[in-house]
Amino acid sequence: MKKAPDPVDRHVGHRVRVRRLLVGVSQEKLGDALGVTFQQIQKYEKGTNRISASRLRQIADMLNVPVSFFYEGAPRQDGGRSEEVAAEPASDTAAHDVFWTSQDLQLVRAFQRITDHQLRRRIISLVEAIGTSGAPPDGAE
Repeated sequence: MKKAPDPVDRHVGHRVRVRRLLVGVSQEKLGDALGVTFQQIQKYEKGTNRISASRLRQIADMLNVPVSFFYEGAPRQDGGRSEEVAAEPASDTAAHDVFWTSQDLQLVRAFQRITDHQLRRRIISLVEAIGTSGAPPDGAE
C-alpha cells in the first residue's frame, strides 16, 4: 500500500510551485539548474518526494526567497498551522489552502507590475470591499 505524502512535504512542495510560477520559471528550467529532471520537480511539488535541506536552500536561492518562505502556514503536528497563519480567521485559512489558481497567479503578476504604492493600496481596499460585500459588482452575475 502506498503511503500518502506528509502534509508538511505537500505544503512545502505547493509553496515551491507557487513561487516558481510567480517568478515565471518552468519545471524544466528549475530542474536543469538543480541537476534533476522536471519529473523530479513535479514530485517535489506534489510532496511525493521530500526535499532535502540542501536542495531546499538551492531552490530558495534560485527563486529568491528565504527558506522560511516554504514553511509559512505549514501544518503542525497538533493540527494547527505555523504562527504566520495562526492569527488568521478560519475562513482566511481555508482560502489560503485553495489559493493559487491560474486566475490568482494572473492577478498577482498584474498587481506586482503596478509601481504606484498609493494605487496599490486603493486596489487592495477595493478588492477587500468587494470581497466583504458578498454581492457581485454591477453587471456581474
